[in-house]
Amino acid sequence: MISSEHQEHAIFTRLVSPSSVSVDPSKVNDYSSFAEAYTAANETNLVNAYYERPAMLALAGDVAGRRTLDAGCGSGLLFAALRDRGAIVSGFDSSAGMLGLARQRLGDNADLQVADLGSPLPYPDDTFDDVVASLVLHYLEDWEPALAELRRVLKPGGRLIASVDHPFAVNLNHREAECNYFDTTKWTVEWSMGGQTTLVSRWNRPLHAMIEAFTGAGFRITVISEPEPDPAARELFPEAIAAEPRFLCFLFFVLQAN
Repeated sequence: MISSEHQEHAIFTRLVSPSSVSVDPSKVNDYSSFAEAYTAANETNLVNAYYERPAMLALAGDVAGRRTLDAGCGSGLLFAALRDRGAIVSGFDSSAGMLGLARQRLGDNADLQVADLGSPLPYPDDTFDDVVASLVLHYLEDWEPALAELRRVLKPGGRLIASVDHPFAVNLNHREAECNYFDTTKWTVEWSMGGQTTLVSRWNRPLHAMIEAFTGAGFRITVISEPEPDPAARELFPEAIAAEPRFLCFLFFVLQAN
């Protein structure tokens, strides 16, 4: 059984539409409107707290003394974990509401800025040893501008550590929509959490398109990872783990700037 605390902070998802159905853009991806509920879920739920975030930290490894950019930092959970491990971290996000929560968590001296991934970023060339992009690239239809900017702010030989929705999992989970795996498809889902309901849209693309985007932007792929959840998840979320014995949710990359 899932504890009442974890049940309360779970995110429940319902498919609303693929790209062929019109959804009012003003009602989608408004993270500031549900920042507190999302942050509470992110703190303790299975996919974020016991799967995605531990995997990102494991791939980052020893970050002590490394200048690190948290691209799409949200409320600062990954930022805080990297800083605790000795990284010198800067972060940006498009949501002022999420950054407000990040500042409460990280303190007034934290280097946090409002910026959009895919637009020019407020950092000089060759600034960072690492960029972490945690579950953010899949919000973009076109990865080229975003990857170009991330490559620009990375030092030569620097690392981009990224996680995205796993394209196989998206197609398996939305089989009823009968979309072509090889298309770049916009999915809109309804999230319910903490008594709130909101719409979230993300773009799914096939694995080969991701690889072509990374290499075309001047990155060399060093790791592609499909990790298991943290071992503690088997005790905290036994029913979810039993339902997905080969847990597959996100795809992780470590890339080196050429």
